[in-house]
Amino acid sequence: MIPNVLSIAGTDPTGGAGIQADLKAFSALGAYGMTVIAAVVAQNTQGVWRFVALDPDFVEAQLEAVFDDVRVDAIKIGMVANAGVARAIARTLRERATCPIVLDPVMVAKSGDRLLEEDAVAVLRDELLPLCTIVTPNLPEASDLLGVPEAASIEQMHQTLEAMMKLGSEWVLLKGGHLKGAESTDLLAGHGGRWTFNAPRIGTRNTHGTGCTLSAALAALIPKMPVVDAVGEAKAYLSGAINAAEKLDVGQGQGPVHHFHALWR
Repeated sequence: MIPNVLSIAGTDPTGGAGIQADLKAFSALGAYGMTVIAAVVAQNTQGVWRFVALDPDFVEAQLEAVFDDVRVDAIKIGMVANAGVARAIARTLRERATCPIVLDPVMVAKSGDRLLEEDAVAVLRDELLPLCTIVTPNLPEASDLLGVPEAASIEQMHQTLEAMMKLGSEWVLLKGGHLKGAESTDLLAGHGGRWTFNAPRIGTRNTHGTGCTLSAALAALIPKMPVVDAVGEAKAYLSGAINAAEKLDVGQGQGPVHHFHALWR
């Protein structure tokens, strides 16, 4: 069965992040992609110019339209922009969703531009996160959600992971890409277990949309396999996409990854 996977997120006109990246990842991994737009973003590979959050009622109407017509096998949540939109999403998913939910707590773009209003952090943490199967914060996002200093070592990452697990999601994938070193380490916790995923750090500027792509890959894979296997597969897919990014010529800043690296010849 081909899974139907829904992305709730913001847009990227240059196609490397947000909903556009999610649809590419879904397609590359054999899932049928659907979208609910939470915000329209004017951005490119060099930065974010501005964004406009959609009216919460209209975001809710998009969600209801999907649930009223289509079987939803997994949901990925990315940029929610503000507290009103986050509440509308949480309310609807609480009533309608019966499938795995992946939350990528998008707060700040690679360029450093903020994509989540300050008053929305608490709503994201207290209302959306407890509904989720797995949440995938990087170190700055975890710091923001917890209100603690950002982890600066693997030992501190383990402490952050424990704190994140107390927020209510079934699983937490804490991404360690912001640490220095030849390897990038991610930590996974859930259902009483702990796993470590190490990968060689890839020397490239083309990392636009990596967080969106990883969480979208997880949403595409979770309907087909256990969470631990899905994390391994999603990370392998993302590594391949980053490694092949040099084949693309998109933008003058941090370029996108190559979502179809295994399919295009």
